[in-house]
Amino acid sequence: MSRIIIQPSGKSVECKDSDTVLMALERAGYALPNNCRAGACGECKVRVLEGQYDQGMVLDMALSAEERRQGYGLMCMAKPISDEMVIEWGTADARPKLFPPREGALFVLIERREVARRTLEIRLRPVGQPIRYWPGQYVTLGDERADIPRRAYSIANAPRPDGEITLQVARADDGVTSAWIHDTLRVGDSVKINGAYGTFIGDPSAETPVLCLAAGTGLAPILDLAEAALRRGYRKKVDLIFSARTAEDVYGQGMMAWWRTKHRNFDYKITLTREQREGYLEGRIDAILPSLYPDLSAHSIFIAGSPEFVDACVAAVKSLGAKDALIHKEGFFAIQNTRSEGRQS
Repeated sequence: MSRIIIQPSGKSVECKDSDTVLMALERAGYALPNNCRAGACGECKVRVLEGQYDQGMVLDMALSAEERRQGYGLMCMAKPISDEMVIEWGTADARPKLFPPREGALFVLIERREVARRTLEIRLRPVGQPIRYWPGQYVTLGDERADIPRRAYSIANAPRPDGEITLQVARADDGVTSAWIHDTLRVGDSVKINGAYGTFIGDPSAETPVLCLAAGTGLAPILDLAEAALRRGYRKKVDLIFSARTAEDVYGQGMMAWWRTKHRNFDYKITLTREQREGYLEGRIDAILPSLYPDLSAHSIFIAGSPEFVDACVAAVKSLGAKDALIHKEGFFAIQNTRSEGRQS
């Protein structure tokens, strides 16, 4: 057992021998940014001030040799090997705000349906105590006994009293886990879920107009966030733009249309990047944004999709005045054998 000390707050958490630093922080409720949990994205990079740790296998693009020399490490893979490890992260108060994740929570698959080309939606109901989560977080699903690696999938629905969660799984090329979900899992099967994880949750106390941008299965956490905001009576404008390659790749339109009818402050648009179709916009979101929203300086922005999509959208919204503190992003990395196929776009 090691102790992780967080500076400048001076708060500390216990880290089990088998846990990474990220896992220890999450168990204590701390929202250290993370996206891949596999040493690939670099979101959990912090400076280690004192102590020794095993960094594990990480990608050079996520942690360069120069950053290592400067004392930085990726906490999703780092395991302490000294009694104490001091990291530089957070504010002076370092207030926890996440629910501690659970491992091996038992769920039963109660419904599955194809919602778009190559995209399957599954509904899972807990057998015991539900997983507690914030809208925008994700869980991992797999079956180690059958050699099916765990992959991360964003929860697509706001928290419900019965604890049901909905996942939207894109079939990935050569993806073992997504193929297992599409081809093997059937209604009535039991699965074990780990989570919830992630910090794509924004600030529940914010009172600004909201613009959500999603591509592919990046729509899942965006639907979760939008549903939660509308359900709690959010009064400011909430707009959503969904980018798909073709009309066959569009899903969720019925629910979005229902929200637009029920909630006067909600609206959505769908844009296609590889075909023209009546009733849809045409072109990449970053290209069409200036004509739709010339000034985003007062908006909170939520962006989810592939890293390339996220980067393009971040650059676009910043050029339109969006403030860094109000931009929330979730890039879905697809790392074979280590990371989510299902959260890619």
